[in-house]
Amino acid sequence: QVQLVESGGGSVQAGGSLRLSCAASGITFSNYNMAWFRQAPGKEREGVAGIYTGGGDTYYSDSVTGRFTISRDNAKSTLYLQMASLKPDDTAMYYCAASLWPTSRNMRVQDYTYWGQGTQVTVSS
Repeated sequence: QVQLVESGGGSVQAGGSLRLSCAASGITFSNYNMAWFRQAPGKEREGVAGIYTGGGDTYYSDSVTGRFTISRDNAKSTLYLQMASLKPDDTAMYYCAASLWPTSRNMRVQDYTYWGQGTQVTVSS
């Protein structure tokens, strides 16, 4: 049974930082391309950051470039998202996602097979 379990969300003031984690089980984590998505109320789910299997190649949406860092520890089957200089617009449910197949840097929702249940991030001004 495949499980992706996010943690690390919470409430923070603007300018603050958070680190999200996503623990994977039931898959050979190192074989999967991974990504973080987020969804705010009334909005579509959007890709935030992605990372390929080896971890050396990462990509980000324009809205978070320079503030967020995605990383992975294949030995621990865990994906991370370090978020800094948070803004109220970053408030959303954050999800990790996994794909065994090649993924686009456009981070399309349909490219990903497995999803976590999400962790809430709330940034107050």
